[in-house]
Amino acid sequence: MAKLVLSMNGAVQGEFELNQERLSIGRKPDNDIPIDNLAVSGKHALIITILDDSFLEDLGSTNGTYVNGKLVKKHALKNGDVIAIGKHELKYVNENATADDDEFEKTMIIKPGSASAAVAAAQAAEKAGAGTAAQQPGQQAAVSSMPSGRLTVLNGPIAGKELELTKALITLGKPGTQVAVISRRPQGYFLTHIESDGDGKRYPKVNGEAIGPKAYQLKNNDMIELAGIKMEFTTSS
Repeated sequence: MAKLVLSMNGAVQGEFELNQERLSIGRKPDNDIPIDNLAVSGKHALIITILDDSFLEDLGSTNGTYVNGKLVKKHALKNGDVIAIGKHELKYVNENATADDDEFEKTMIIKPGSASAAVAAAQAAEKAGAGTAAQQPGQQAAVSSMPSGRLTVLNGPIAGKELELTKALITLGKPGTQVAVISRRPQGYFLTHIESDGDGKRYPKVNGEAIGPKAYQLKNNDMIELAGIKMEFTTSS
């Protein structure tokens, strides 16, 4: 499992496993990684972990966040990256991290500010489509027993990257360009449009056809085009 190793002046002060989707770093004690130093802002930075990859975002800190000596606002972390916050360092350890950070960051991650809106919109779409907000016990069993889904990236520098659809809701895309979610329901996996540039109606495509405003039920071997990335959806038998 990926982890961050906290140190100061070469002395290790702790290790933190990235076993949750959002992990906060800052001076206040309620952070997941509290760093009691005046050079560190109260809420300094955030780590978002999706599948095998983690992403760093500076939260408007006073003194900034650095990765390998470079000031960053957002950064897709690579194995061995060193995050500098004040006088402290956090080394990112993850041998399974994506090698090409820039392309993956631009296409497959949703910034924290828009993720909650995307989830809310997807949940609203699901309520409208399914006619109910809650799953009954039988429906929950159907979800747990349904075939597992997977996305395989087909183009760009991260071609061949696989994303296991293990969560109930996966958000994909690039904010301001195109955003969609894939949700698991008792009936299967559904792709739902959230936002896009221009008039907001540039819908994701499946097998070359725009899906429109309603949730689209994915089928095995469907080809998805989203934010310039082509992906194949497959399910295990």
